[in-house]
Amino acid sequence: MEIANELAALARRMEQISSAPALNATAFNRLIVPSYARSNDAGSAVAARTPRAEIERVINASGADYHVDPALIEAIVENESAFNSNATSSAGARGLMQLMPQTADALGVTDSYDAIQNIRGGTRYLRSLLDRFGRVELAVAAYNAGPDAVQKYGGIPPYEETRSYVRNVLASYARRSHVGNVATNAGSQPDGIIVP
Repeated sequence: MEIANELAALARRMEQISSAPALNATAFNRLIVPSYARSNDAGSAVAARTPRAEIERVINASGADYHVDPALIEAIVENESAFNSNATSSAGARGLMQLMPQTADALGVTDSYDAIQNIRGGTRYLRSLLDRFGRVELAVAAYNAGPDAVQKYGGIPPYEETRSYVRNVLASYARRSHVGNVATNAGSQPDGIIVP
């Protein structure tokens, strides 16, 4: 019944639009775009936020598939989007793991707001950074500032935003993984932490 009502409302709206005088692009966008726009504002987001249990399920599956500790993925999601699958940053990063459009494209993510695609793509990207840099803190820094910046500075770049991000993610990771220092070399990880 609900779907029938929505379809009827959509048909009425389409009839209104088609019977109205010709619209320029700006006027058309004022009519259409608000209905479909994604937003950080939960009141105006059309797509429902992905339930936390579903996010955790996808994180666990992606962690297993890409051999990344789910606690690290969850720490990144917490710091990137606060578990809001509709999040969009001012720079244009989207979804739970805040993928930039060009990064999403390179990872084959067609809808960054889709929790499954976003987490799988973000985890795959994180795995590549762990493989490249061999240390959790450097991979996290590269996730924030980009791998070229980490390479250029031979470590965590001297950007306060990145340094703060690394501290926050590592603190979240330690809290979620229930182990001590998680910012270690790959060869000396505490038991249960999966990094390169």
